[in-house]
Amino acid sequence: MKKPLLGLLLVLPLLVSAQQKIKSKASAPQKQEDILYSKPLSLQLQAGTQGVGADLRYGLFKRLSLRAGASFIPVSKDNLITLPGFKSDNTASINFYNAHLLADFVPFKGMRGFRLVGGAAYLYKASGALAVTPVGNYTYGNSTYTPADIGTLNMDVSWKGIAPYAGIGLFKSFPNHFFNFNLDLGTYYLTQPSTHVVGTGVLSPNNQLEPQFNDNLKEYRWLPVIQLNFNFRLK
Repeated sequence: MKKPLLGLLLVLPLLVSAQQKIKSKASAPQKQEDILYSKPLSLQLQAGTQGVGADLRYGLFKRLSLRAGASFIPVSKDNLITLPGFKSDNTASINFYNAHLLADFVPFKGMRGFRLVGGAAYLYKASGALAVTPVGNYTYGNSTYTPADIGTLNMDVSWKGIAPYAGIGLFKSFPNHFFNFNLDLGTYYLTQPSTHVVGTGVLSPNNQLEPQFNDNLKEYRWLPVIQLNFNFRLK
């Protein structure tokens, strides 16, 4: 009987030590690597060159996360340009509305503050426009023309369609606790633009400028993105 009792006394300290180690590991705070394995979810509010918007960001794997969202930028400015010798009211506008799906990949282990970002957006509204309306009467020789006689001029350009995206991300995708911020630097590659020129009255011959207008803008297919993101952890 003494030998079994002696063996139990020898083993008991080992069991207690093992139990303490298990408890210590269970109560220790999770590292960022472990957090990514728990598939975190955050709400991202954003502002930048593609406007304002929001994303849901989901940690799919340790070094890979996905985000889906939308952004928009409606801008309109009156009398932005001055036409020499021609008094007019003009309005220039830019409208970009997109829904996007992006993936963030951490290429270097231990550098979670640097990410490669790729994906695409569907631009369901991506346009620029200029509308020109004459002001006052104009006299040419013996003829006087009213604004109604001169007419109006409208020039429109559209990049509506699917646009691939490539860029980099700076700072961590997910906050360690509740909140963090990060940056996106990249560009969308837009579809080849389509243009439209419509003039009325005396300005109607400007309709013939549409092919040249389209040719001048055909290379304008890059939409740079500089974006600040505010992330709020949901889980």
